[in-house]
This record gives sequence, structure tokens and C-alpha cells, in this order.
Amino acid sequence: MTNSARITRIPWKALVTAVVAALLSSLVGPVSAARAAPAESRPVYSYDRAIRESVWVDTRIDGDSDGRTDRVAVDIVRPREPAQQGRRIPVIMDASPYYSCCGRGNESQKKTYDSAGRPVQFPLFYDNYFVPRGYATVLVDLAGTNRSDGCVDVGGRSDIQSARAVVDWLNGRGRAYDSRTGGKRVSAAWSNGDTGMIGKSWDGTIANGVAATGVEGLKTIVPIAAISSWYDYYFAKGAPLYDSGPDRLADRVESPEARLRCAAMQKKLAEGAPRTGDWTPLWTERDYVKDAENVTASVFAIHGMQDLNVRTKHFGQWWDALADNGVERKVWLSQTGHVDPFDFRRSDWVPTLHRWFDHYLMGYDNGIDEEPMADIERAPDRWTTDRVWPAAGTSATTVRPRNGTAPGVGELGTRRAPQGATETFTDDPSQNEQDWAAQIDTSTPAKAGFTTKPLAKPLRLSGSGKVTVTATPSTSTAHLSAVLVDLGPDTIRNYGAAGEGITTLADRTCWGASTAGDSACYKETKADTVDVGHTVFSRGWADLGNWADPGKGRPLTPGKRYTITLDLAASDHVVPAGHRLALIIAGTDAGLIDPPSTTPRLTLDLARTAARLPVVGGGKALAAATAGAGGPARVAPAPLTGVEPPVPSRIPGTR
Repeated sequence: MTNSARITRIPWKALVTAVVAALLSSLVGPVSAARAAPAESRPVYSYDRAIRESVWVDTRIDGDSDGRTDRVAVDIVRPREPAQQGRRIPVIMDASPYYSCCGRGNESQKKTYDSAGRPVQFPLFYDNYFVPRGYATVLVDLAGTNRSDGCVDVGGRSDIQSARAVVDWLNGRGRAYDSRTGGKRVSAAWSNGDTGMIGKSWDGTIANGVAATGVEGLKTIVPIAAISSWYDYYFAKGAPLYDSGPDRLADRVESPEARLRCAAMQKKLAEGAPRTGDWTPLWTERDYVKDAENVTASVFAIHGMQDLNVRTKHFGQWWDALADNGVERKVWLSQTGHVDPFDFRRSDWVPTLHRWFDHYLMGYDNGIDEEPMADIERAPDRWTTDRVWPAAGTSATTVRPRNGTAPGVGELGTRRAPQGATETFTDDPSQNEQDWAAQIDTSTPAKAGFTTKPLAKPLRLSGSGKVTVTATPSTSTAHLSAVLVDLGPDTIRNYGAAGEGITTLADRTCWGASTAGDSACYKETKADTVDVGHTVFSRGWADLGNWADPGKGRPLTPGKRYTITLDLAASDHVVPAGHRLALIIAGTDAGLIDPPSTTPRLTLDLARTAARLPVVGGGKALAAATAGAGGPARVAPAPLTGVEPPVPSRIPGTR
């Protein structure tokens, strides 16, 4: 745990404010006149006596075209005492498609109900921990899932409106009923309207999308491994990342009733997302980055830097867009894959989230908004902090490939290659980034690799980079991959294994209060580590046919030269002294992108190929790190099999 996460500051201004509030009887917990007000919400309310109820909120849209507007099911657990005292409380909300099909969290918890249909189990710890502290927990079934009307539209208008309509209702602007059809009107008189949305993967994606509408009352979001643009979930500049489309994903999560009535939506999803990789109006509707200027909520983002399901490009482009709009932000970047912070840093996560919600939903001046912006996992369970992110002093710095002493084994530095210098490789769809990196110092036909000398000083890269490639294909189709590699031994989280960097243990720890039907106790985890000879830490892909337009591909002319820029996923990595930095350019990255319809041989024009990398310290730091020989060159041994890229689940966030 970092010092910044442990220290709870109580400024004089906050103390005075809290005491005055206590005298006005508006604090969540009682405060004695003989002692200072607490600096955080306390577990003073009964969990086993909490009110558990379900309402159905009118979304004001008819997604399933049955002639009536859809209602989404909203399950609520809230402390009884504030309502009895006539006080209103804030809301923590998780809107999800997974509450009946797949479950939430590391133990795949689902909602459960009693014989009368009243909610019993709320997945995850949010209700157990926060309800006794004066919050309501609200879990929303997205349209077309579990007990909701409508159809799943995978990040589109219906998905987002499912949750936004609930925020409106919590703020007195919407309608809800006590049954799915007919029923009596229900108000949210117990809510003060202040809402924080949280969730992993698809759930966090909905939080991003609702925030991008600028809805009043949404005070903060905590998106965990969340999508920011659904096109980028399925494609990278035309290169297909998954072999199925949003229609298949909708079918996976829809309720049985929705499958019977949502054929038209399924058809719309299939036809609007052609596997050509062309940008269509369907993707425009599901792009939240373009609407980041509407975001007024604060954002606490969490992402695994080795997440190969929802890749860090999603985080990077969302983060940058929010920065342009001046949004208050905080970030944790872990070494894991697609994993919730509750399962990789639990003892720090719960109190940090508590302080975050206390500040933005209850108004505690606890200083969390003044602490370092970023926590970065440098090694398994070893974290550092940064005042801002990307790190201060980061600037885009150009590195260039040059020929080496053998074909495909080149050099990486600041000098431009001479005119006419080339490297060639042939796409091999059976190989991936681990294969390429393991053979970086060997001439192999499937890749072109370029490395620095062993570094004289550590070199830190912080943020998102780009690689501009000029290539001549031998066929009419070609896919490209570019990866950054730290060449040298290390111990990392085993992100390629089933747990994506964690091992689940048998022992449990408890986080809040429990009832017979809803336990606050969860299985502990520990870091799953592996010793490696190299670490791939950023990657990007593209279809060369999208050279003229990122959103539209076209056939290539064999023998003609094309230039395209690949976006490298956001990362924060330190290449130690003595290690080498490598850039690898190749074709199909097996298991991560699909191969082209042909088997192209590509010739790189090295003089017109370069990478722009986010180097902390810029050109001076790069020059200092690469000056002279930092030690003997080291051949990177093959990695252990555990770090082979996992086959993506093709469903965002089922753990």
C-alpha cells in the first residue's frame, strides 16, 4: 500500500464543515458533541434490516418494438434508518448484462430472489460494505437481460438508456413501477440523486457511455477494464480482433424471452458490423470518446496493462479525451490481464474506493482528490505513484529501425535508415508476438525485429505510442502487427494463464456485513507469477488496406508502396539498464487478430518507418539510455508457456 493511499487527512476546513453539518443533523452517522466528526462514513446502519426492493424503470424507448416503452429491472438495497429519519442518501450503481447469464466477480455471483421475487443476493461486495455506511446499492439489468424488457444492443442507445433512465429516476426526472407491466408508480424519495456508477468490462463500459451523455446527477464513475469505443473492441484500423460480432455477444447475454422477440435487433447488429472492418453508423453510436466533452463526472479508471480482452487502447484514448475536457481523474494500472482490483489489490482497493465515494458522493473533504493521480504496478504487488499520468516530462520521441548484421535482425535508435534500406517478412498466421520476441536475435521469415543496445540507464515509457509503417505487399490483402518488447529477464504476473495474473485461494476474507442469503466473504487471491526472458508491453494492429482511411478498407495493389500508422496500446513500463528495447513488425498476431485472406510477403521501407514513443524525459532520456554499451548483449530466451497470449473469451468481463 502506498503512503498516499494510507494517509487520511482532516483539513481544518473539513473539520469545521463536518461539525456544523452534525449540528444540523445531516451527517450520515451520529456525531457526539464531545468529539470531532469522523473523516469518513462509518458502518452505523443495520445491513440485515436494510430495505430490499425491485422497481422497473421506464426507459422511454421501445427497443423490442412491442408497442410499449421498455422497463428495466432495478434491484435496490438501502439502509432503513435514513428513510425513517427522513434523510436522503447517495447511490452506488452497477448496470450489467451479466446478472443472470454469467455472474459477476471472481466467483461468478448472480442475483438471487426469494419465492416472492424479492432480491436476496446482490453480487460483489458493494452492498455489504457501503449500505451500512449510508449508501444505497442499485443493480440494473440492462435491457433484454434477466428481468428487463427490451433488447440487448451491445453498447448502443438501449444499453446506455437502460442506466441513464435510472439516474434520471433517482433524480426525480423519470418513472418507475412496482412491476414489469402495469403496477403502481414508485418514487425514489429516499435518494438525494447523487449517483456513482461502477463496474468491470461491459458494466464499466456502460458507466463510460452514461457519463458521455452528461446526465445530471451522475457525480463519479469507476470504470474497470472498460470499453470506450466498441469498434476498437472488434477491430484495429480494419484488422479483425475477434471472429464474431456484436450479434453473437447479444445472444450470449439475452434472456430467453428477449431471444424470442429481438430478431430484428440481432439482424441490425449483424448487418451494421460487417467483418470487413469498415466503420459504420453502428460504431459511431457506440463511440463514447467523441462525446467525452459532455462528461462532468469524476473518473477513477482501473485497467490491466496486459488485458488482451479489453485492451488498454480503450483506457488510453478515453483518458486523453477526458484530460482535454479537464475532468477530475485517477487511475490504477496493474500488471494483470482482465482482472478486478478487488482480486489483485484488495486490501488497498476497498479503502481507496471508500474514500473516493465518500468524497464525490457524500462530500467528505478527505484529500483523495489532491493525492497522486496514478498508481502503477511495477512488479507483482509492488506499486509506485505519479502526481500526473502520463508521467511528468513525457514527450513523444522518435525511434527508427535500421538494418543489422543479418536479415530481419535490425537495430533500433535515433538515426534514420538510408534510402533504399529494406526488411522483408512473410505473414505466418501460426505465430504470435511471443514467438517473434523469443527469436528476436535470429533471422526468421515471419518478422522483422529491431533492438537497441543494452541500455546504459533505465528508460520509462508512459502513455500511448504510434508506429508508422511503409510497406509493399505481394498480395491484395495484408495485416500488420507492431509490438514493443523489453528484452531481458524478469518476474511478471502470469497474465497468459487462466487467472490472468492471479491465483484464487481457498481462504476467505469479509468486507462488510452479511445475511444468510448474501455473504460479504470472498476467496482471497495472490499474484500468479512467472519468470520470463522478455516482456511484450505494448502492441497495435492494422489492416494495410485501411492506409488511406482508418474507417474503410480497400484492396491493395501488389508491388505498390503504402504507408499506415498503427496505434500502440497505452502502457507504463520501465526497461531496466542492461535490458534492450525492441520494436517488432510482423503480420498476423496469432490469437489476437485474424489473418488476411491471402498470405502476403511484405517489404518494409526502413527510411519511411518509425515509432513515436511516450518517453519520460523525451529525447535526452533516450539518448542517455542508449549512449554507449550498457553491458553485454543478451539473447532473450524463450518464455515459459504460461505467458502465451490467452485466447480471448469473446465476452467482455465474465469473471
